[in-house]
Formats: sequence, C-alpha cells, structure tokens
Amino acid sequence: MKYNSNTGKEDNLFRYIIKTFFPFWPLFLVLVVVCVLGAWGYLKYVTPIYEASASIMIKDEEKGVDNSRIMESINPFDSKKIVENEIEVLKSRDLMKSVVRDLDLYAPIYEDGRIKAISAYTSSPIKVIVKEPNRISISNEEPEKHFFNYNFNEENVVFSGKEYSLNKWFEISNGQTIMFVKNDNVNKKASNPLFFYLLNPKIISTSLLDELDISTSNKLSSVVNLSIKDEVPERAENILNRLIYQYNQKIIKDQNELALSTMTFIDERIENVEEELDELEYKIQQYKSNEGVVDLSEQGRLYLQDVGENDKQISELELQLAVLNNVENYVISKGSAGGMVPSTLGISDPILSQLIEKLYNLEVDYERLKKTTGENNPILTSISNQISKIRPSILENVKSQRQNLQSRLSSLNSNNRRFNSTLRNIPGKERTLLEINRRKTIKNNLFSYLLQKREEAALANVPTNENSAMIDKAEASIYPVSPKPLFIYLIAILLAVGIGTGYVVGKEVLSGMVLYRDDIEGLTDIPVIAELFYAKKSKNKKFKKPQDFVLIEQFRQLGARLGLYRQDIQNKRILVTSGISGEGKSFVSSNLAFSLAQTGKRVVLVDMDFRKHNTSELFNLSNSKGIIGLLKGEVTYDEIIHPSEVNSNLFVIGTGARADDYTETLLNGKLEFLMDSLSDDFEYIIIDTAPVNILAEVNLIAEFSEKTLFVVRHGYTSKESLKRLDESAGLQSLKNVSIVFNGLKVRGMVLTDYGYGYDLKHVMSYANQKT
Repeated sequence: MKYNSNTGKEDNLFRYIIKTFFPFWPLFLVLVVVCVLGAWGYLKYVTPIYEASASIMIKDEEKGVDNSRIMESINPFDSKKIVENEIEVLKSRDLMKSVVRDLDLYAPIYEDGRIKAISAYTSSPIKVIVKEPNRISISNEEPEKHFFNYNFNEENVVFSGKEYSLNKWFEISNGQTIMFVKNDNVNKKASNPLFFYLLNPKIISTSLLDELDISTSNKLSSVVNLSIKDEVPERAENILNRLIYQYNQKIIKDQNELALSTMTFIDERIENVEEELDELEYKIQQYKSNEGVVDLSEQGRLYLQDVGENDKQISELELQLAVLNNVENYVISKGSAGGMVPSTLGISDPILSQLIEKLYNLEVDYERLKKTTGENNPILTSISNQISKIRPSILENVKSQRQNLQSRLSSLNSNNRRFNSTLRNIPGKERTLLEINRRKTIKNNLFSYLLQKREEAALANVPTNENSAMIDKAEASIYPVSPKPLFIYLIAILLAVGIGTGYVVGKEVLSGMVLYRDDIEGLTDIPVIAELFYAKKSKNKKFKKPQDFVLIEQFRQLGARLGLYRQDIQNKRILVTSGISGEGKSFVSSNLAFSLAQTGKRVVLVDMDFRKHNTSELFNLSNSKGIIGLLKGEVTYDEIIHPSEVNSNLFVIGTGARADDYTETLLNGKLEFLMDSLSDDFEYIIIDTAPVNILAEVNLIAEFSEKTLFVVRHGYTSKESLKRLDESAGLQSLKNVSIVFNGLKVRGMVLTDYGYGYDLKHVMSYANQKT
C-alpha cells in the first residue's frame, strides 16, 4: 500500500492539536459557556435593527426608459435623466433634511427603560413639532431629556409641571417654540415614562444618510433600489416613502420653474407684438380714410402673399436670434453660481437644448451643495469645474447657430429687396398700403406663433409628470437584520476558543521554558535517562521516607537504567548536578540514594554543594562535621560519616565548616583519599554538587565520578540554556552524562494521556496494581 504523505502530515497536525489543547478542555468549556452567556446578554440588551426597502424606476435616456410621444408633445420641457445622477440627488442632504422636517424626526421620543431607552415612535400618543428646527443648537454633550405625561381624558400634555393643549405653540426653557400634536403612527401603548430630545436636523439627516443605501439592480437597469436600517420598522418605511415623495416634488418644481421662465419670456413678446399690431391696424384705417384706398391690384395681392411668407421666416429667425442673444448674455454674465437658465424657445438644435439642460442641472446641484458645504469641498469644486467647461461649449454652439441664422436672414433680406423692387411698379397709394399690410401680416404671424408656444408651455404645467415610477413601496423586514443571533453566538464561540488558545500558547509555547521531553531531545544530544513527576516539598524541609509509590517506582527505574542493579557493576560514583540552582539536584540525589539503600546495599550520600548545602539541611547535618573539616585536617574520616534516620543502609556526609577558598581546599590531595576510602566502604556513592555552569569546583569533583546525572526541571529550565549545553566548557569534564527530566506536572486541568512526560494514567494504574 502506498503511503500518502499529505494524509500523514494532516494526521500529525491533528495529533499535535489534540496533544496541545485537549488537556485544557475544561478551560475551553468554561470560556465557551461564559462567552455564550455574554452573547445572550448582548442580544437581550442591544437594540434590534430592521431594514426597509423600496424600488423606483428612473427615466434614463441611456437605458431605454422614455415618455410616450403624446407626453412629449404635451410637455416640451420634460428632460430625460441619467440614473447615476439621480441616485446622487436621492442621496443629497437637502432631500434628507426635508424628510426629517416633514416627519418631525428632529424631536425623537423615547420610553425611559430600566436598562436602555426605547424608541416611542409607535407608542407615544403625541409627537413634538419645533417651529424653527434649524435653530436647535449642535453640541457634543448629551442632549437634554424632556420628560412629559399625556392625559388621555383631557387630551393635554403635562410638561415641566404645566398642562399644554394640543396644536398650540408655546416656548420652552431653551428658547425653542414647540407644539404637541397627535401621533398618527401610534399602534401600541407606552409602558414606561416618555421623554423627547431636540436635535438639529443636520445631525439626524447625516445619521440617516449613513444608513441609507441606494443602488441599481445592474448596470443596464434603470430600476433603483433604496434601503435604510432603523430600530423602528414603521419609521424606516416612512422615511423611504417620504424621500421618494420629496424627490418627485423636487423634479416637478424644477420643471415648473423652467416652464414659468419660458412663459414669462413669451408673455413679454406677445405684449410687444400686440401693441405693434394695434398700431398698424390704426395706421391702415387712417390711411384708407385719408387716401380713399379701397382695394389692391392683383399684383399687390401676389406681392403681399410672397412678402408675407418671407417676413414670417424673417420674424422666426429674429426671434431665434433674440433667444440666442438671451442665452449668450446669461452665460457670459454668470459666474459659477447657479440660477434659472433662459428658455430655448424656437431653437430646434437638440445639442444646445441638452447643453442648456445639463448646465441647469449642474447649477441646481451647485446651489444646493453650496448651502451645506464649504467652498473648497471637492464635490463643489468638481461641479464648478464642469460648469466652467460647459459654458464655452454653449457659447460656441450659440455662435455657430447665430452664423447660420444670420446667413439665412441675409438671404431673406435679399428677397425683401427684390420684393421692394416689385413694389415700385405698384401705384404709390397702393404701394404704401401694401407696405403697411405687409408689416401687419408679419406681426399677425408672429403673434399666432407666440400664442401657440404659450399654450404649449401652459400645458407643460398640467400633468404631474413625476420623474420616477414606483415599483415597490417601502416595506420593512419582518425580522431584524441586526444583530443576527447565530452570527453573534458563533463569534462568541470563536472568541472563547481564541482566548483559550491564547492562554495555552502564551503559557506553554511562548514561555521559553522546557516543557516536553521533545524539547530536550531537540536541543541537545545528551540522552534523557529518566522523567520524574512533581512532588510537593515538605514544610519542615527534612527528608522523609517516600510514601508515594509512583515516586518510588520512578527512582527504581532510574537506578535500573543506570545499570546499578547489575552484579558486575563497576561505576559506583554518581555525580548529580544541573545548569542553575533550583532544578532539583538535592531531591534527585537524596531520593536516588534512598532507593538504592532500599535494595540492601550500603549507600553514602555526599553533599559537595559548599555554598548551598540543601542535602545537609535535609538530613539535619548543617552544623555537623563534614568534608571541609576532613580536607582541612580538622576531623577524621570516621567522624564525617553520619547514619541516616530513614534507612540503616543510607549514610550521609555533610559539607561541614565553611572555607575561604573551596577550590584550594579541594586541590590539597585529600579528596582522592576520601573517594578511595568511600569506594572501599560503600557500594554506591551519590555526590550532590553545585550547578556546573556556576562554580569551577564541580570540574574538580567530576574527576572522581564515574557517571553524571544532569537535572533539567520542567517549566523552570530555559530552552536557551539547553541550546548552549553541548558547547558548555564545564560539561566537557563530566563523565557519562545523562539527563534527568525532573518535576513533571500534569498538563491541563484533568488527568489525561497528554502529559509532558510519562503516560501518567498508565503509571497510576501500574501503581494501583502493585499496592
């Protein structure tokens, strides 16, 4: 069967995760319970948010949505829109401020709950209207709560200790004039005290715009989807419906203003033409009466017919030139500021109409933004630049059309000169009358033309031609869209797992201490000969006969692995040292000596840690005669050997008196005599020394040892010290070095098979069988 390397890696990763984190499963369970309870409390406390949505269709000339031909004939001022531009209009602050004022959202009413305030949009019997909401001050401080009560029987409001009737203005303490009116949105009764805030419409509109989302279904669609999030679903629906209404009202208003401007221009022209017609008719009447002229000759009638048509065209051209002059004067006289663009009545060029319409829209946007933004606002600057760019295009178009019109006018004037030549052939009186009639015909034609255009402009104001068609009215979601319970609970569980993982990783992986046997084997080539579980220290710091079978069994295994139970054992001298103080040298040496003495062999435990003689203290030999006295010649060999109280086969030699220079004392030649004598009298010699990396005398003592146990303590010895162990100069003089991994503790919070060293459950089971 072929081995799958990927499966092997996944299996090793899974085993590593189980080994690292499973012993801490109670911690993870507690964290999950706590975080889930916290999520439950959060869901109970947080205000649920609903989402309302609506859809409208915009007439977009680029996406196929257009008016019918009939509507176009009725309304010559109707303009086609671009969806992207209309979305920006829907998002404008002016529209949203109008919504806020219409719905009186600047005075929100709340129920004063125990934990948090609850919106009373549908539970308050009344709502508050401010006479001048824009005068409400803007402050970074918490707005003032205005508490009130409603008397259903009397239908009045108790506010600031006074009773106020509905639908009447009155002034409050902060200088604002307010009025209480019935709330049309009420559908339930408030169960807590009511209060209201007074907030500037700018604050509310900005907040609503942040929650408003407007987008198209796709790039080719002119359907616009509007949505807004709010804690009250009814309020969200009202906001969207009112926003669409205000948007349509704005379009109608703009169209009406354009039509009104056109009608004003036409009315002025009609008034002038009408006066001129009256004057001409009076002249004809006077001329016929004075000169006795009754009828014109056939030639005169033909002349009038031709010249009338020619003059009609001249009048139309002059009207168009007047319109072009009006447009040109407007463009030249205006700066970046907005204003009402003049009518393009009679101009048939669609490009100029589009440019005028675009200029109008840009100037409207400019004036709207100028009221709410600074002069250096990027959007305002962009619109100003567009206006600056479109004005030269309009002037160039006007110039081009004027040249064409003037060329045609020149041709028509040439025809007039030809007609005047014909007029000379008509008798004088008839010729004068023909001239007056010709002028009258021109004015009559112009008057009829202006009346027709005036009717078209008037008809443009008749239809309520909204810019958008409603597809779906605003409707709120049945269930809250935020917060989502499943998502919150999932976040809580992930947070619990993250905290637990961080704790385990921070406690073990990032600690920098030796925690696993694998750590030792990966950092040094010295073999690990034994692993010893953690044993609590005795309070009186005296050595007592071990009662824990697991501990006894571990030291028996250590002796067996050292080969101390063989009959042909030659290596009797065992030196116990470590890298730093506190790693358990005295614990290992004393328990190993006791374990060997239990086998019936004579064992001597020698304390040669001259600066920190823990072994001497364990056996109450701190003030007894010891090695230093022997090496100085102050005591005899027999005087330093003391029998232990825990076993008759165990003897202990303390450090004895202090010396000024221990190295000089060890080099006086008597240490060799001591070791030879001990080898003759005892079967095992256990030597407890100082840390090898701290004192030089360990190297002198190592000369007389045959095996060395280097103690590494779990969670105490640093990995950095083990990295340098193989290169340590002090370790080079030690013989047959083996490592004892001391002080292993159970990982996690339960007894599991995933400890730092031995399988603890297996050891305990074996111990129970022995007992």
